[in-house]
Amino acid sequence: MNGHAGDRERTFAALPPAQGRGFALTWWGRAWLRALEDAALDTAQVKAGRGLARAGAVGAVSVRPGRITAVVLDRDRTTHRADVLLGELSAEQWDRFLDMAVERAGHVAALLDREMSPHLVEDAASEGIELLPGLGDLEPECDCGAWDHCGHTAALCYQVARLLDQDPFVLLLMRGRAEDALLEALQARSAAPEPEVAAPQGLTAAEAYAAGEILPPLPAPPELPEEPGLPPSLDTEAPPGPGVDPVAVRHLAARTAVEARRLLAEALRPPSESPAPVVELTTAQDAVRLAVAVPDQALAERLAVGSGRDPRALADATRAWELGGAEALSVLEEEWEPSGGTLARARAALDSAWDEDERPSLRADGNRWSAVDAPAQVRLGRDGRWWPYRKERDRWTLAGPSALDPATALASARLSSAEPQR
Repeated sequence: MNGHAGDRERTFAALPPAQGRGFALTWWGRAWLRALEDAALDTAQVKAGRGLARAGAVGAVSVRPGRITAVVLDRDRTTHRADVLLGELSAEQWDRFLDMAVERAGHVAALLDREMSPHLVEDAASEGIELLPGLGDLEPECDCGAWDHCGHTAALCYQVARLLDQDPFVLLLMRGRAEDALLEALQARSAAPEPEVAAPQGLTAAEAYAAGEILPPLPAPPELPEEPGLPPSLDTEAPPGPGVDPVAVRHLAARTAVEARRLLAEALRPPSESPAPVVELTTAQDAVRLAVAVPDQALAERLAVGSGRDPRALADATRAWELGGAEALSVLEEEWEPSGGTLARARAALDSAWDEDERPSLRADGNRWSAVDAPAQVRLGRDGRWWPYRKERDRWTLAGPSALDPATALASARLSSAEPQR
């Protein structure tokens, strides 16, 4: 996400494909979608928009008072600017809302926790203030020329439902007030003079230490750099020693910097998240890791030979590595037969991934399910995740990152298969 919460406009980076069938997990996110689904005259367009949003076809979303905007990539690879308008609250309505919120401090506390209390919405409605959109409140505008909600504006609404799940202040910005301005106004209404506290006199060092106030707080952990560091330059007047390839050494240093950044990211992972498993790479796998962004054709050929692959197979392997590391590489090159509980879970995931009228026809072969009507395929990894594949000429290539469910993976594969083949 770019910009500050106090700005009159916030821009959210494009979200990855939606996992699973639902787009809104919170009650207010579902209320937002009901305003779309109940008012749209063409349910087929709503369904098309849901499919586009699920496949990750909605670009960065701009949110500002009264309007949300995004560029949506259609299935025919054309792009459309989609806007959805929502009426702003008047200055008088905002004054009533702020007075009501100050009287009920729990409403503000919930918002700060990125939650929207049902009581907040009810209390606001009792003051004549409708926070959530109702029937017909989401007004579409799209350069495709549709006069009602089209697939592009519907896709934008589904994507915004995911943003609202994360931050209800997005809805308040659409209604006309940014987060910082809203909190400042609340603070101004509720501010009270704080009593002066006299500084303690005559404390000894032992007493201050015993009070626990002498030790400074721990410093914040370092920030993860956006890009790996640059290795030192090898450009010197001295010639390389016997058997030393400067291009290979420079590339090895660059890949080491990438690995160092990955290890730092693991160290900074929140304690609540499970650490990534430690994988001991084989020589063939490590050759693929080193072949990513290789700058020299001769070096690429050496790595291909060292990994036991031809150049085309190495290119497919490096693409897989970039998208998912060793696990993605295993899914690319290893075909296996799910059985027992693994097979039962896979079948259950396939059965529940689509609505009955949307279920595609798939042909199973081991851990791979191919679409009958398109050059698209999903593969089940040993970690239980699903990987999208598309067919290019005579081989299957990885089309994107993995997903938790087969519907998301297949949607990514179908969208990718519409691109011009390399």
